[in-house]
Amino acid sequence: MKSGIMSLIFALYLAVMVVTANSDSNYYGTTKPVHPKEEKVTRLRFYLHDILSGRNPSAVRIAHANLTGGADSAVGFGSLFAMDDPLTVGPGKDSKEIGNGRGMYVSASKDIRKFTIVMYADLAFTTGKFNGSSISVFSRNPVAEEAGEREIGIVGGRGKFRMARGFVKIKTHQIDMKTGDAVLRYDATVYHY
Repeated sequence: MKSGIMSLIFALYLAVMVVTANSDSNYYGTTKPVHPKEEKVTRLRFYLHDILSGRNPSAVRIAHANLTGGADSAVGFGSLFAMDDPLTVGPGKDSKEIGNGRGMYVSASKDIRKFTIVMYADLAFTTGKFNGSSISVFSRNPVAEEAGEREIGIVGGRGKFRMARGFVKIKTHQIDMKTGDAVLRYDATVYHY
């Protein structure tokens, strides 16, 4: 009888341990309904200066593919660039600086006539109404589409643009195909709360 009771106690002990082990192996989280806020849309126009040449470039090549002649071209296929590009109110190099675009881009097309980059950048505003806020882009940018505007996607943001989504229409204001230096007009449509 004692062995029967001991077996029963042991079986109950094992059952409790299994239940406890299973409940400890799950993570804990809660989901709460969010009261809908009214979504806002903000439209911004600014210029990004991507300078590869000179003594103080704003973008530098940090890697290139040896097989594609990457070192001989300003923007050869497979080249990876780090950027810290100024954002300005106007296209002139002396225009008021309002922020910076920091991130990376890679040359993603073999054919220079279809020159495309894939970029990630945090476009941060350092003055004015949106000081301390930024929009993040991560998108394919078909640079060779000179005839018109091209579009990249907004995937997030900080500050006043937290949880942002939207798009940026880019128009090349000026480009030097020999050096790779470019001034680009950015027209952003930002949806945020």
